[in-house]
Amino acid sequence: MWSIQDSNSPKVAVIGRPNVGKSTLFNILTRTRKSVVKNEPGVTRDVQIEPAEWWGRKFDVVDTGGLTEAKDEFSILIKENLLGLIKDFDLLLVVMDGKAGLMPEDRMLVRVAQESGLPYLLVVNKVDQMHTSDMILSEFYEFGREVIATSFERRDNVDILVEWILKNLKEPTNTQRKGLKIAIVGKPNVGKSSLCNYLLGKNRMLVSDTAGTTVDAIESTFQYKDNDFIIVDTAGLRRASKRKDGVEFLSAVKSHKAIDHADIILLMVDGREGPSMQDAHVVEYILDKHKPVILVANKIDLAKKEIPAFRKWFRAKAQEEFHFFKDIPLAFTCANSGSGVNHLLDLVISNWEKLNIKIPTSALNKFFYNVIRQAPAPVYATKNVKFYYLTQTSQVPPSFIAFANQPDGVTPSYRRFLTNRIKKEWGLEGLPLRIFVMRSGG
Repeated sequence: MWSIQDSNSPKVAVIGRPNVGKSTLFNILTRTRKSVVKNEPGVTRDVQIEPAEWWGRKFDVVDTGGLTEAKDEFSILIKENLLGLIKDFDLLLVVMDGKAGLMPEDRMLVRVAQESGLPYLLVVNKVDQMHTSDMILSEFYEFGREVIATSFERRDNVDILVEWILKNLKEPTNTQRKGLKIAIVGKPNVGKSSLCNYLLGKNRMLVSDTAGTTVDAIESTFQYKDNDFIIVDTAGLRRASKRKDGVEFLSAVKSHKAIDHADIILLMVDGREGPSMQDAHVVEYILDKHKPVILVANKIDLAKKEIPAFRKWFRAKAQEEFHFFKDIPLAFTCANSGSGVNHLLDLVISNWEKLNIKIPTSALNKFFYNVIRQAPAPVYATKNVKFYYLTQTSQVPPSFIAFANQPDGVTPSYRRFLTNRIKKEWGLEGLPLRIFVMRSGG
């Protein structure tokens, strides 16, 4: 039912131990800052893919979690994730730390590269003085492979690395991603990555019971009913007072950027807890950006066991928290089993069709004339506000301009009255419509 629609471009994967500079290299090659960079082991936990272009050649760069032999939960997940995906790569860059020297995990990584059968390059980072590189590289020559000394921070020998990539690349194809972009946001550990993995049909995102597993905003593509989608899994959004360190702050910034660039946002909450004031603040941010949002109650398999009349209870809590947006669309899911996911995607498609509705001006004004006759006109100073006509703009979600003699007299409550009537007339409930008022006439 599900199929992966990732780019057909060749994929260059950056692998290595934690904190050897993989994310810095990813950002250099993609000319972005999409991968979180911090001098702290384990910052990158998920797989990131981003298109790159160098000297007229296009390819995808893959940033991976730091690989170790440690037995903690994250280390095991990262290792399983990488080993499961390595067959999808075309080239490997094995990054090692020149300051730390050759480590046992480096030998394990080289063995992984050898067993993959893929072309790979040994890259020794943090060589800050190139005239000493021969001495630093000496121990890395034991593998009998080409080794290059680099300093990603200083951009030293990055051009040589790129030359190796281009020399070993397959012919590239178009890297442009097409599809409806959906950002999944919400507090940590509500099931965002589990939903992504179900949609993609593979463990692209790390899934753990520990909050905060996802650090970056991760993009992947899939199809449903012949529709192309780009799904963006984001770091769990915590209240600012609960962000423990700089990594969580960076992740929150990336989550907000994902919202800014998405077509539709899914706000996922734990069905057992219901929406909170923090979720309401997230919705306010989304609406402030004039973006459509769907509330997703996840973990319904557990919630139904724990809460009597669960759906009724959840809807009441949603009405209470989102009193400023009472018609917020709602879907119930269990991301682990896929229950309710089809309905959620059908709701996404339906909302997207409604978001792009174009209402003829003649129909709008016939409706507008009937509506303003049914309600007392607003009064500004001593004058009645007189409306002339209504037209739709080209914006998405739908926005409208009403022309009146006294725009300042059209109160927020009257705007809500008009938008609610428009929603009811054209079945646009759940969309963040806007009405602007401009001066016209006497």
